[in-house]
Amino acid sequence: MSLLDCTGARISGCWSLRSDRSGSGEDSLDRLLPHAGAPRRKSATSLSKTEPPLLRTGTRTIYTAGRPPWYDEHGAQSKEAFVIGLCGGSASGKTTVANKIIEALDVPWVVLLSMDSFYKVLSPEEQLLAAQNDYNFDHPGAFDFELLVATLRKLKQGKSVKIPVYDFTTHGRQKDWKNVYGASVIIFEGIMSFADKELLQLLDMKIFVDTDSDIRLVRRLRRDITERGRDIEGVIKQYNKFVKPAFEQYIEPTMRLADIVVPRGGGNMVAIDLIVQHVHSQLEERELSVRALLASVQQTQPLPQTLSVLESSPQVRGLHTIIRNRETSRDEFIFYSKRLMRLLIEHALTFLPSQPCVVQTPQGPDYDGRSYKGKGITGVSILRAGETMEPALRAVCKDVRIGKILIQTNMDSGEPELHYLRLPKDISEDHVILMDSTVSTGAAAMMAVRVLLDHEVQEEKIMLVSLLMAELGVHSVAYAFPKVKIITTAVDKDLDESFHVIPGIGDFGDRYFGTDGSVGWSDEENQEQL
Repeated sequence: MSLLDCTGARISGCWSLRSDRSGSGEDSLDRLLPHAGAPRRKSATSLSKTEPPLLRTGTRTIYTAGRPPWYDEHGAQSKEAFVIGLCGGSASGKTTVANKIIEALDVPWVVLLSMDSFYKVLSPEEQLLAAQNDYNFDHPGAFDFELLVATLRKLKQGKSVKIPVYDFTTHGRQKDWKNVYGASVIIFEGIMSFADKELLQLLDMKIFVDTDSDIRLVRRLRRDITERGRDIEGVIKQYNKFVKPAFEQYIEPTMRLADIVVPRGGGNMVAIDLIVQHVHSQLEERELSVRALLASVQQTQPLPQTLSVLESSPQVRGLHTIIRNRETSRDEFIFYSKRLMRLLIEHALTFLPSQPCVVQTPQGPDYDGRSYKGKGITGVSILRAGETMEPALRAVCKDVRIGKILIQTNMDSGEPELHYLRLPKDISEDHVILMDSTVSTGAAAMMAVRVLLDHEVQEEKIMLVSLLMAELGVHSVAYAFPKVKIITTAVDKDLDESFHVIPGIGDFGDRYFGTDGSVGWSDEENQEQL
């Protein structure tokens, strides 16, 4: 399972994965465009201050709050995810406590990571013992701590990770692993959460869930019989032979390492409230203001060498004249924007690596040509306006793969926030063309580049392609990511107080999709419509 096959949603504040086999080419925003003569409609690209961060679809409620910047103005990660470690005996209520914390935290981008996913793959001999309830799953040696520590460390650092899926009926890992990315808070729970020194160092807060042994036995009987296909005799045998001795030898002694001990599990709301208060205070200390930092920087240096501006030929100048004109109709704006996008994409492709290639012509003689030197090409659009550049890329790259990143501005903080992403499975091996219509401060572009780097795309293999950029945006991206190639048709010098490019092109998305901007969209009007 990859992010190409899955869409991510924060459900009740927690990251989850759901299957989505719709394919990358079927959800293009082009099919959602209103007819050129249709009346203009209100913009829906940003949440109003009065709207709750919810999206209701049928019977499901999806929280749409985005992930704020996790890096500084230099593009480097400046804050790690806050990791909560939950330890306790088998069936002590660790998962219940974790879910209660998630519910009370009410923050987006929370990842719940279970130690159960990291059981070792059993040998045929161990498989036979497990089938007879004679294998000790409650011993530290039953877990793959090397993989667990490496995965948790990468996730804490903001990297994309793959989580194994353990099948308790077959005692093995499933073929498809889950892709998880982007955590503000990680809640890690397991019976051996405190049993490894390297693992302990990754935990910012350690909680031990203390539950009476009789209650844990009843819960384990219910869980293993109903969910894992075990019989009652086998469960009791395994409990007496392995579970109880392991708790007394390995788990209970680690209680002294906990910062907080929670008696009675998920029913102890006093303890959960105290935990939530502490986590909130830690998250507040880690808040960043990247856009403000970028805007405050005085860019006095010449434009970077990584920048390539399409030659301002009479044709290019004429296209700019049309799309910059406020009187240009929407259908003409779309037509001439697409022409300019095609020229820009063709120009960008000249920077892809190539190698000598000799072919034989139909007449017989050889021709000394060039061919692409690389595994693949992926286009990634920053939604929504960046998606308008996809047709131009598809028109000149036959087998190009497409990914999407949704970044929106928080109307209260003014900061960019990551809401959604879908990237091809092996994007780390490709050259990536990152597309956005305009770049002003560079905050959204920097976030998109950071996402690609977190998915192990090499910086020198990323090209940022935009129709129009402000000097500040060029400097911001080049300063943070000096190996990223920046390609545009024009660079304007200034920004206004709202961070719009001056003289600029207006709001490209509103003009292309036929939506109204923020003019006339007040909180009072929103309340009346609600």
